This record gives sequence, structure tokens and C-alpha cells, in this order.
Amino acid sequence: MSAQRFLFIIDDLSNARGDSKDLSFDGVSPDGFAQALQQALREPGLWLRWKALQPDPDGVDPALGASDPQARVIAQQSDVHVSVEVQTTLPHAVIQHRMTLLIGKHWELRSVSAL
Repeated sequence: MSAQRFLFIIDDLSNARGDSKDLSFDGVSPDGFAQALQQALREPGLWLRWKALQPDPDGVDPALGASDPQARVIAQQSDVHVSVEVQTTLPHAVIQHRMTLLIGKHWELRSVSAL
């Protein structure tokens, strides 16, 4: 798959949390979130921890565990919103899953473009 650029908006990062405290982002800074998401996209650790919590870990679609060691995430504060740019070869479903684990449904996809 070719690399794509995803642009997201987070309305209130300081209150954006995932459902599981053990998996959720616990910071407040855009840089901290960018580092957490970048690590979650580059390495399978977050996904493996989530998978272990599932009732049937062996039944989890392994495609959700894909990683991109070259993934890049940049986040910047803009007024009260945080703009997040993700550059990766990973499909949207994987990015969506990792972002939801980290900050729940407190984000909105604004655009997708080829790099």
C-alpha cells in the first residue's frame, strides 16, 4: 500500500480518553499525543495489550495488528482544537482503531490524500 496523509481534528485533547484506562492516552499536550500515536502505529504493543483483553484473543482479526515502522505523526494546537497529521502506509481502519483506543471517539477525520 502506498503512503497516505490523514488529517484529524481533536476538539478537547485534555478530556479525550479511550474506554480503557490501561490503554488510554493520559496526557494533555499535542506533542505527547503525537508520540503516543506514532508509537502505537510503529509498534504492535498497544494492539497486543488490547488483544489480550478481548474475550477471544485468537478470534481477533490479525490485520488490525499491522504496524508501519516509518509512520509519522505531527500534532499542533490550533485555538482549542488539536490538528493531527498522520503519514503512513497503514489503512484507515488500523489508524481509527488505535486512535479510538487512545482517545475514544473524540476525533474527526478531515481529509485523506496520497503522499
